[in-house]
Amino acid sequence: MQAHSVREMRLLGAPRPGCEGLTYHVKHSTMWRMAHENAPGLELELRRGVIVLAALSQLRAPRYGYELRRAIAECGLLIEEGTLYPLLRRLEQQGVLTSEWRTNGAAPRRCYALSTEGRRLYKRLTETWSDLNGAMDKLLASGGRDGR
Repeated sequence: MQAHSVREMRLLGAPRPGCEGLTYHVKHSTMWRMAHENAPGLELELRRGVIVLAALSQLRAPRYGYELRRAIAECGLLIEEGTLYPLLRRLEQQGVLTSEWRTNGAAPRRCYALSTEGRRLYKRLTETWSDLNGAMDKLLASGGRDGR
């Protein structure tokens, strides 16, 4: 079933949009599909920004990629290798991270750490996260009950 225009909905006997006190759901409407079919995409979008901050939070001291992934997972945020390593390379290209090859073990491994710019970015993102988290806590707790 396809989405209907407001005119078609009126002809079909659906309540008029904006009517006080009336709530209706058109299961096959465009908005319903956006909210339900795109949920995995929306969750992925939400995680993307969180993963950057999570990685930066654990790179205040030098770490190997595997060690970083494990530390983040131990805190409850699972990251696939195919997500983490491209992220580390991108952040290094942007000047946020530094890396060096260490050969003191059986195989050479790359060690990552925040650059000076990365430390500044981490501080800014942490402040922004704190502000957003506080605002979201208030929004989620109110549940729209304040009439706005």
